[in-house]
Amino acid sequence: MSGKTLAVNNALILGRKGISAVRKGSLLIENGLIKKISEEEFDADEIINAEKNLLIPGFINTHSHVAMSRFKGLLDDMKLSEFLERTFKLDSERTDEDIYNSSIMGICEMIDSGITSFADLYYSEDIIARAVEDTGIRGFLSWNTLDKKYTTQMGEPIDNAENFIRNFSKKSELITPSIGVQGIYVASDDTYMQAYEVSKKYGTIIHTHLAETREEVNNCVKVNGKRPVEKLESIGFLHENLLAAHTVWLNLSEIRALAKNNVSVSWNSVSNEKLGVGGIPPIPEMMTQGVNISMGTDSSGSNNSLDMFCVMKNSALSLKNSRWDPSILNADELFLMSTNNGSKAVHNNSIGSIGENMLADLAIINLDHSNMFPTSTGNAVNNLIYSANPGNIQTVIVNGKILKQDFKFSENLEKLRRNAMLYIREHFPL
Repeated sequence: MSGKTLAVNNALILGRKGISAVRKGSLLIENGLIKKISEEEFDADEIINAEKNLLIPGFINTHSHVAMSRFKGLLDDMKLSEFLERTFKLDSERTDEDIYNSSIMGICEMIDSGITSFADLYYSEDIIARAVEDTGIRGFLSWNTLDKKYTTQMGEPIDNAENFIRNFSKKSELITPSIGVQGIYVASDDTYMQAYEVSKKYGTIIHTHLAETREEVNNCVKVNGKRPVEKLESIGFLHENLLAAHTVWLNLSEIRALAKNNVSVSWNSVSNEKLGVGGIPPIPEMMTQGVNISMGTDSSGSNNSLDMFCVMKNSALSLKNSRWDPSILNADELFLMSTNNGSKAVHNNSIGSIGENMLADLAIINLDHSNMFPTSTGNAVNNLIYSANPGNIQTVIVNGKILKQDFKFSENLEKLRRNAMLYIREHFPL
């Protein structure tokens, strides 16, 4: 074998590729990959004893704006129009160092909750890419585009996105560049189709907001005579590389259009409820039609925490309550949405589950904490969804490298976090 090896021994493993049950086992990791899985312990250069712990594939956050972490607590308890106006103002005043250090803080928060990959939608993704590389998380970064008249970006947004993809393609194992579109309320047909052509040219996903609010839908109907999904289908924009965040206000025809075109959806329940969008995405209907549903936190402005545990539980409870049916969505389905379905949404089949030759993006959950006791093979998935919180994340591994162990960040990550905190405190005092 070449390279340093890492073993995770005697864990309860959840999320093994092709196996739905929780089983005890050990992993051998080398060169960023899971090389072997066995019921027996492995010897290695470094060994993690995970006995009585739960080992899962790291969560995949499929919708975020990680550089907005500094805005936490600045955008609360206001109407959506005021929220958007204030967000645009804050965005227009940013510097590269502000974006970088805010991204560091957001990434640390995600790692703390077991998120090992995230899909981001923002401008200045080249700065965010530097934070991704420095911290060691995996980033699927979409440079946001919109019509020139609405943006504070220098230059043409589509050109900026294409340059980002060109400059960062294959530059790092951790960075996957792509293009995004803000939404139908600030993007013309021409912007959408230019973004589509860039995506097609480089083989990337397109990350966008879609059908988030009733106002968005009503305005689209007023201007175009069609609802947002109908409008995008009519211009040929719906396709298998599209990752659509929110999709709250859909009718059955639109759901079928998403399914027919293999569009992936990112469900952002906490953000939607905090912003008072007034509805819950038609998740059961999308599932029935075969739409791939993943999960996202959205930003620290519209959620306040980048916590996948909170998102999973809130998603479940809100849907069960609104449909008067506690059986309508189960823990296994929620777990898949936050892991395996996320891998489909970002088009990377090497993450989101645990299997030989899969990327070693993993989280280890301590089961000795009071809120996780008792946990066994029979109730591990239920406890993960309904009882766990970020405080249970003991160890996080991305690309075979340990970013957090025994509840503490690596020396490098802790240094980055402290420096980011110092920068933000100095430049943006409360």
